[in-house]
Amino acid sequence: MADEMVRSAQRFVNSVYGEAKIGMKVEENGLTGWPLMYALTRALQYELGITELSNNFGPTTLSRLQTKWPSIGFRDTPANVTMIIQSALYAKGYDGSGINGIYDDRTADAVTLLMERMGVADAFPGSDLAPKVFKALLTMDAYVVVNNGSDTVRDIQQWLNGRYAKRRDFFIMPCDGHYSRNVATAMIYAVQYELGMADGVATGWFGPGTLAGLKGHELVVGSTGDWVRLFSAALCFTKRSTTFTATYDPSMADAVRAFQRFVALPVTGTAGASTWASLLVSYGDQTRKGAACDGVTRITSARARTLKSEGVEIVGRYLNPGGSELPEKQIQPDELHFIATNGLSCFPIYQTWNRAADDFSYDAGVHAALAAIDWAKFHGFKDGTTIYFAVDYDAVDWEVTKYIIPHFRGVHGMIAENSSYKVGIYGARNVCQRVSDQGYAITSFVSDMSAGFSGNIGYPLPRNWAFDQIVTKTIGSGDGQIEIDVDIVSGRDRGQNSFDSGLYPSGLDTDFDSSYHDAALRDVQSYLESIGVPETGGDNWNDNDWATIGGISTTEAFDAVISMDWLFTDLARILRLRKALVQAPVLWELRKWNPLDKFADDEVKDGDRDDSSTGWGQIFAWVAIEARNYCIDKDIINGDRLTDDDKASVWQSLNEDPTYNISTAAYLTIYNAHQISVPRPGLDTSDGDTQAILARYNGTGEGAEKYGGELIGLYRVLEQYNRTIRTS
Repeated sequence: MADEMVRSAQRFVNSVYGEAKIGMKVEENGLTGWPLMYALTRALQYELGITELSNNFGPTTLSRLQTKWPSIGFRDTPANVTMIIQSALYAKGYDGSGINGIYDDRTADAVTLLMERMGVADAFPGSDLAPKVFKALLTMDAYVVVNNGSDTVRDIQQWLNGRYAKRRDFFIMPCDGHYSRNVATAMIYAVQYELGMADGVATGWFGPGTLAGLKGHELVVGSTGDWVRLFSAALCFTKRSTTFTATYDPSMADAVRAFQRFVALPVTGTAGASTWASLLVSYGDQTRKGAACDGVTRITSARARTLKSEGVEIVGRYLNPGGSELPEKQIQPDELHFIATNGLSCFPIYQTWNRAADDFSYDAGVHAALAAIDWAKFHGFKDGTTIYFAVDYDAVDWEVTKYIIPHFRGVHGMIAENSSYKVGIYGARNVCQRVSDQGYAITSFVSDMSAGFSGNIGYPLPRNWAFDQIVTKTIGSGDGQIEIDVDIVSGRDRGQNSFDSGLYPSGLDTDFDSSYHDAALRDVQSYLESIGVPETGGDNWNDNDWATIGGISTTEAFDAVISMDWLFTDLARILRLRKALVQAPVLWELRKWNPLDKFADDEVKDGDRDDSSTGWGQIFAWVAIEARNYCIDKDIINGDRLTDDDKASVWQSLNEDPTYNISTAAYLTIYNAHQISVPRPGLDTSDGDTQAILARYNGTGEGAEKYGGELIGLYRVLEQYNRTIRTS
């Protein structure tokens, strides 16, 4: 809701400063927000004589302010500076006593109330505005509990502010009841200050010096004082306690034991350095030895012996290639043999790029799942193995919702349908927990080494964590030397210590080579034209009507199929058949789609009929149910058998989800072979059987025979290019 005093603040900063002086204007809408705070920050910088203005209240602004106006109050202060203060007070919901340039009792009362809520009233007594308080004033930080925040967390925030605000590098944090990056950094500063580190030595980063210092501050039942306050605060932030206290009592010891047990620390009930570290920073005590590791280096017998001597029992290795810069990232020939014969186990990781939000989507997840299944079988991983799919960047919460969760929905669905493998996730704590909460990952491999990731700050280890990655180090010497990431083990996944013979089939289809696009399109067009299917229109439909209701050209149909080539290829490889057998009917049905198909779909949507052939492959729901059930019964895919009660949901999936439709078309080729009593389609299916399977796609009778005769020619065109690409 608009506030007239906020609008007055916006008018003030625009009229007195504006574009000419501070390089920006704000919308005069009466709504508080960062644009107004940025403008007020620039206005203050202007008054301080700073020429290069910034939205950031940084070291230069603070230093100039401390020098020029170390305390602002009733004494002589330029009216404009007072009006900046008054405007900021209104923007934060306090009564600034008008925007008149007069620092009066009402203004002083507002500043006093603000400092009380910050917890710094004792640090900065009186009603003058200290520079650090001014810095905090020009933010959108809240100093009351908001958005279901915790009163206990707010108490801790206020205590930290009050105790350390006068230290050079400690800045006033929000007191909103929420744990955040600022709070996490403040906690480390607080520990470093209590260890006696001077300003400039304390950095807010948890390193070896901080860990070493904590070794002299073990807490036990009966300990009291500010060290206990800090420790109890850390327990509260990890949701292991709700009591902020200065006394280490038996209930705190119980909470500590539960925490230590969960994070795989020695269970002592005392607050030693390793426990402090695990509470303060995601990677914890990096001197710990882990029973697992992961890496991008081939495991030889010599390196396996090094790992064993280091106490490593489980090794994480990558299923798929890592590019020319990491030639050994992928599991190498005979490597799993060396791992197993040296008494080690292995857990597989699948990662392509996966380092930005745009790398994740439902379709990308489907592709990743099918490719991972193919690679896992290639290397010989047994049924029941958990494959960890990587999210190797700092995905913020809204990106998890928009990109990561749909991605893992695709991963989980395809892994479950097409294999007996399980899905794990590699990523930051919040990412792992949120995906797992959706049921899309059974265990988590946590990238805790990335302590700066927002998804690791303020979040506990996922409840289903299996591996906790904490540090990179080099171990061994000579032929046995190897660089590893050290992983702490929970016991939820012990990896695999024996492997099937790898499946190395030759002649599988591969991804389409775009350099063949134009030639392949011309040949498809020529063939279709030779049987009476022009580039557009056809079947006696008016071209304009046909295009208006969604009819597509041969070029558009071909490009649509090529756009989903990854799926056709993955399905063909998993099912060990020729992808042209699936491409041909889908391309044909896309190109031959007509008004009658639209009318039928609309009738289903309107409830006037219960089924129609729909989607990319023009498949009836009842046909999809029969085909999927057959494949389930034959252990070709996994899942619960479908019934007539599922018809509506199956039709909707066929209609709305190209991935589901195309996958069903692939399963249908196998079912069709069964229906006409020919062998299951494979890599060497004869032309005669291929034509018969294609004909059955359209039913039985003369119409189906004609359909098969038309599609076998299209199949041959597509297979010609697929064969050239896979053998080149």
